[in-house]
Amino acid sequence: MGLVIGITSLIYTELLVDELRQREYDQIDFFAKVQAKLATMGTEDNADVTFLLMEVIKGNDLIPVVLTDDKGEPISSKNIELPSDLNYVQRMDYLKKEVQEMKKNYAPIKIDFTDGEEQYIYYADSKLVRNLRFAPMIQLSVLAILALAAYLVFSTSRRAEQNQVWAGLAKETAHQLGTPISSLVAWIEYFKTDEDFDQSIIEELQKDITRLEMITARFSNIGSEPVLKPANLESSVRGAVEYMSKRISAKVSMNVHYNLEGQADINISLPLFEWVVENLCRNAVDAMNGVGRLDITMELTQHKTSVTIDVKDTGKGIPKNKLNKVFNPGYTTKKRGWGLGLTLVKRIVEDYHKGKIIVLESIPGEGTTFRITMPIIV
Repeated sequence: MGLVIGITSLIYTELLVDELRQREYDQIDFFAKVQAKLATMGTEDNADVTFLLMEVIKGNDLIPVVLTDDKGEPISSKNIELPSDLNYVQRMDYLKKEVQEMKKNYAPIKIDFTDGEEQYIYYADSKLVRNLRFAPMIQLSVLAILALAAYLVFSTSRRAEQNQVWAGLAKETAHQLGTPISSLVAWIEYFKTDEDFDQSIIEELQKDITRLEMITARFSNIGSEPVLKPANLESSVRGAVEYMSKRISAKVSMNVHYNLEGQADINISLPLFEWVVENLCRNAVDAMNGVGRLDITMELTQHKTSVTIDVKDTGKGIPKNKLNKVFNPGYTTKKRGWGLGLTLVKRIVEDYHKGKIIVLESIPGEGTTFRITMPIIV
């Protein structure tokens, strides 16, 4: 709608400019005809025409004009802003330059006198015409600014609404998990009283319950500002990988490469950061259909102020036309799921930890590499 208004305004203003130009030309042309007529009339009639000519000249308080002889020498001028400190010769030179500029846009109007003498009137657009031509541009600029402001307000409002929905969903999920977790804790306590029950199973169940409690805490904190604490990068990553390695297919080889010169500490929320690593590993395993190799490599960046964590799989890869959508809500290649995992990963890494996550490389049929860049504590 704003574009239509802007284009309509542009066309209408251009029509007004053309009309004003024609009127200004007619006024200058009329002045030239009267000037020529003066030379052919007697003294009595000449007085009346002179009066009319003076009225025309007085009425022109907008159009810049320069009257010259047949050799281009200025005779007089009107509405030309001459610097006050110029002498006669300098004023003539200044007017000659104005004449040259006027010739570029409009042909001069010729005045023919009966004795064969010729004079020329050079003119340019008045300030009114020049300013009017900029009006549509100003209007379009204002409309563009208003449209941009409206878009930003709408985008911010929509993002805030999405954040509220996700936060509400996460908190409700955490609430719903509370009851079955409590029940599982009770069952473990019951199994502990049975001497014939395999205690190693109880230990693994306890680990899973601990993990469920951590997941519940993660979901409960979604939408809240997490508390960041210094943590060792290697141990944080290895902890998440160790947990995942016991719960994925044995046909997947998981390898951690710590290529740093020494220990690196980062400010993180450990539960959220581990969830990021687990989520990327789980997606990688799904992309490989439970068979393949998963490499997690940690290296310092060139300036040694941050560290990169590459999660590389040998899965099916991501098509090029989908690469810019992988972090969008709802994007998933699975038959089941809401497609929020990578969206939350991006939010946790970039919004909460001030890091960066990208798809570093993805080749269909060969695999994908996700890269996380995190600032380190120097």
